[in-house]
Amino acid sequence: MISQAITPRELDRRREQLVDLQRYLADQEREYVDLRARVQGFIDRYVAALGPLYMELDALESQLYCAMRYLHEALARNGLDTRGPDSPKATAMPQLLVLPAGAPLPPEPEGGLIQVGPPPLKTLYRRAAKRLHPDLAPDDAERSRRERKMAEVNEAYAASDRARLESLLLAAGESMVKVRGGDADAVMEWLRSTERAVQGRLRVVQAHIALLTNHQMHALGESVERAEKKGLDPLGIMANRLRAQITERRQELYIGQRLQPESSMAEAFLRQRQQRMGGGIAASR
Repeated sequence: MISQAITPRELDRRREQLVDLQRYLADQEREYVDLRARVQGFIDRYVAALGPLYMELDALESQLYCAMRYLHEALARNGLDTRGPDSPKATAMPQLLVLPAGAPLPPEPEGGLIQVGPPPLKTLYRRAAKRLHPDLAPDDAERSRRERKMAEVNEAYAASDRARLESLLLAAGESMVKVRGGDADAVMEWLRSTERAVQGRLRVVQAHIALLTNHQMHALGESVERAEKKGLDPLGIMANRLRAQITERRQELYIGQRLQPESSMAEAFLRQRQQRMGGGIAASR
């Protein structure tokens, strides 16, 4: 096993860098929270001011669709080649993605960095002999077990099988530090895994900040705020436009529900409605 050496000075430097990275991550998370709160605040205002009007408009569009569908089918039975109306789609209210919770960071190895190098193979052999020598057995059964283990120790030492010697010593109760040296490997792995975790979380947070910054409600909210500072009422203007559309749809619905398919006005109404909605109607045969 090759140990990944790290000095106390290097460990302190890497730990300081990690603390700086975590501090920057915390700043970015606060920026995300603040930005999301501002955008969500405007969305709440937007939905409160315009949501009921959009719902009313969507309901009228649905009723108009039914009236147009009836006229389309009736005209088709009378030999008029028409294009059926498109199904209306409900207006979706703006929503924001939620930043997922971050995973807990891996725990730092206890005790910090222990500066003990891995012992040589001969030292491992001697420690194994002290722990497993048959002469130290309290009874015959234990002696037999120790003889088998010492045979394994001798074979591993003769084959320079360090991994096997370490395994036998650890199974016999020897401490990890005395078998494999200090915990530099564990400390290095903790540093790397923690750095990767923090950097990964930082990328996720920054991606969500970018999504919020580019969200249409963010741009609209800033435009509304600038207009309101000038004494304007942009949300009120939007609401009035929706009310005008609602009035227009009510008039169309009133006419559409009362037209008879045999009337020449039915074809003209359907044609006008289809053209305004982006569709079309073929000429009468």
